[in-house]
Amino acid sequence: MNSVLEYKGYHTRVEYDAESETLHGKIEGINDYVDFVADDVSKVKEEFRKAVDDYLAFCAEVGKNPEKEYKGSFNVRIDPELHRRLAVEAVVRGESLNSLVAVSIEEHLEKAQSVV
Repeated sequence: MNSVLEYKGYHTRVEYDAESETLHGKIEGINDYVDFVADDVSKVKEEFRKAVDDYLAFCAEVGKNPEKEYKGSFNVRIDPELHRRLAVEAVVRGESLNSLVAVSIEEHLEKAQSVV
């Protein structure tokens, strides 16, 4: 089951609210809060697309650059010993810590996708 939609480079994860019997979501990966609600499965894509289009129109109207998803920078908190081991491995390889982390994440995702 895939509950993720994409439109104009923005993504949402659709969720069902049993209390209100509606489907809802919000644009993921941006700081601005943009959400939508649909009362029928056949309207979910349309409502998400309207939310994205309204967000882009609002940004244009107020002269704001719309946020882009995932700027490529995030903080990760890990055990200090793991941090040390990773930093030493980066030095041994002659790579930056960022580069080693990026490669490790890419390898993990490739392995995970081959399982699916």
